[in-house]
Amino acid sequence: MADVLIAGGGPAGWALARACARRGLETTVLDPAPHRRWRNTYGVWSDELPGLPGEVIAAAPPVTVAFGTREHRLGRGYLVLDNAGLRDWLTAERVRVVTGQASAVEPGRHGATVTLADGHRLAAAVVVDASGPGRVLSGGAPRGPRFEQTAYGLVLPAAEAERLGPGAAETAVFMDWRGGGPSFRYQLPLGDGSVLVEETSLARRPGRPIEELAHRLRARLTAAGLRGRFSWPEERVRITLDGPPPGRTAVVPFGVAAGLVHPATGYSLAASLRLAPRVAAAMAGAFEAGPPAVVRAASKALWTPEARAVFSLRRHGLHVLCGMAPDERAAFFDLFFTLPPAAQRAFTSGREDLPGTAAAMAKLFRTAPRGLRARLTGLRPAHNGSG
Repeated sequence: MADVLIAGGGPAGWALARACARRGLETTVLDPAPHRRWRNTYGVWSDELPGLPGEVIAAAPPVTVAFGTREHRLGRGYLVLDNAGLRDWLTAERVRVVTGQASAVEPGRHGATVTLADGHRLAAAVVVDASGPGRVLSGGAPRGPRFEQTAYGLVLPAAEAERLGPGAAETAVFMDWRGGGPSFRYQLPLGDGSVLVEETSLARRPGRPIEELAHRLRARLTAAGLRGRFSWPEERVRITLDGPPPGRTAVVPFGVAAGLVHPATGYSLAASLRLAPRVAAAMAGAFEAGPPAVVRAASKALWTPEARAVFSLRRHGLHVLCGMAPDERAAFFDLFFTLPPAAQRAFTSGREDLPGTAAAMAKLFRTAPRGLRARLTGLRPAHNGSG
């Protein structure tokens, strides 16, 4: 019987598996396709994960810009991760891998048993649900329509991406709202002579259809002179933004299953990588007290009072953004990207930085024009065409 069984072999599950193994816990990862390539493109702020080994970084663009109605050069480094290097780094520790799909869990006083889709059963002292938004072992996906971020992207040769603006191979475009409309351009050099260009809907309930975003991206490329040449590799993204923090459960949710998605940006990977060692330490420290104590210790490590308070503020930010018309959203981000880098960092990355998050939101309110200020407080009706 394993000490820890982690259901889900994505980056979050493997980050915790690595951290648990380093704490001396006998760890198993359960995944239906353990050798499947991680297909998403992961970008993180460099100050979120200082000290990443070089093999994990595919590209470190020297310039990162954002556009509301005008250009903002951002004072924070942005990194594109190398998925193969990330997997190798996270899977370096001795962890048992089992191929299978978890379907149910039966908790007990001295451990838990996970039933697989094929009927096989695995026992462990503690079970971790790292199955993503489906939360297979910790209550299932939240019901009803959810706020979602959706995106459609194409991977272009850098020479083709240059048509969208000079410096495509060296410049990360965090967001570009120019041109109006309910979606923005996100653009990343991938470090291999190619550039990902995505049309992104920041937040909408339900998410804006992927095919609509694909149409908008093709129109954008056509306007730049790339007529009818859309046979490049594609990327499709759908992220649930308002998955709530988990309630009481007999397993340890982690990653997206634990509600680690930033409600206003859709990011979660950096939080999972940062929190994995802390959660593993809490679990290892409580092991002698028994499985229920381990689950409680992990929950406390994940969701401190400060983290819950910041989550509530970020959730308010999600609702405000969804209520804005496209021109208001561009004006809002002009204000946001004029904040000092420390204030931007507090809102986007300070998961437990309650004073910093509140101060950043207060500064935005003070500097906003009257109409936008009313939107920020929720006093103006929501715009129906949220992006």
